[in-house]
Amino acid sequence: MKILVTGANGYLGKGVVKQLLDYGIDVVATDFRDNLIDKRATVVKADLFGLDDPYEYFGKPDVVLHMAWRDGFVHNSVNHINDLPKHYDFLCKLIDGGVKRVACMGSMHEIGFYEGSINESTPCNPQSLYGISKNALRELLKLKCEDDNAKFQWLRGFYIVGNTKDGCSIFSKIVQAANSGQEHFPFTMGLNQFDFLNYDVFCKYVADAVKQDEMDGVINICSGRPEKLADRVERFIKENNFSIKLDYGRFPDRPYDSKAIWGDDFKIKMIEKIN
Repeated sequence: MKILVTGANGYLGKGVVKQLLDYGIDVVATDFRDNLIDKRATVVKADLFGLDDPYEYFGKPDVVLHMAWRDGFVHNSVNHINDLPKHYDFLCKLIDGGVKRVACMGSMHEIGFYEGSINESTPCNPQSLYGISKNALRELLKLKCEDDNAKFQWLRGFYIVGNTKDGCSIFSKIVQAANSGQEHFPFTMGLNQFDFLNYDVFCKYVADAVKQDEMDGVINICSGRPEKLADRVERFIKENNFSIKLDYGRFPDRPYDSKAIWGDDFKIKMIEKIN
C-alpha cells in the first residue's frame, strides 16, 4: 500500500509520516518544505493546487491522507474560505485519477457550540471560518467518494498535547514561554472541558486509522473523555518541570468554545483492536 501524505512537514504531518514509516508502509510525503519530514519517505516538494494530474505526479498512490491546511490556528482567516475549492479540486483530481481511498484531517470545530459527546451523527453548526470550511469539505468529499465508489475517512481531531516549541497550540506557546524564561503565562479561567490526546498517541491513532479500511466515515481521533483545560495545562507544566505560572483570567474564553465537549471513541477503539 502506498499512502500519499499532504502537509507532511507540518506539526502533525511529520509525526504521522514517521508512524506510518515505522509500520513499514510506503509513504509519499509532500509539502512546500521538507526540513521536518522523515527521509525514509519518498519526499516530494510541491504546490498541490498547481498540479494538473496529482495522481500520476505522486506515483499513483492507493490512499491519500490529506493533512495540508493553512492557518489552522487562525480560525477566522479568510484563507479557509479561499482555499476550500482548491482543496476540493485537488482531491477530486486524485479520485478521478484512481485513488481508491481518501482520508482527510477534520476538526471538532466543525461541530460548533455543543455540549457533550460527539459522534458521527452529531449535527454540525460551525461558528468560525475554519470550522465552516472543514465541514464543507467533509460534505463535498462524502458526496464525491459516494459517486466514484471511493472509500472515505474523515479523521476528526480534538485537542493535542505536545511538548515541542514548534506549533501554535497553547502547549507549544507554554514551551516557548518557559524556554525564554517567562515567569507567568496569560491564560483564561481554564474552566472549559475538552478532549485531549498526547501528540504521540494522536499520531498513532491517525496512522492506525489510515492503514486499515474496515472502519470509514467520521472517525474521532480522541481520548473519549473530557478534562478541564486548566487541569490539563497545569499537569503539562508539572510533567515538563516548568516553573512558569498561569496568570488566570487574563483572556476571555472564545464565544464559540463549548463548556464541555469530547469525542465518542467507539470507532478508534475498534480500530485499535484491528491493529
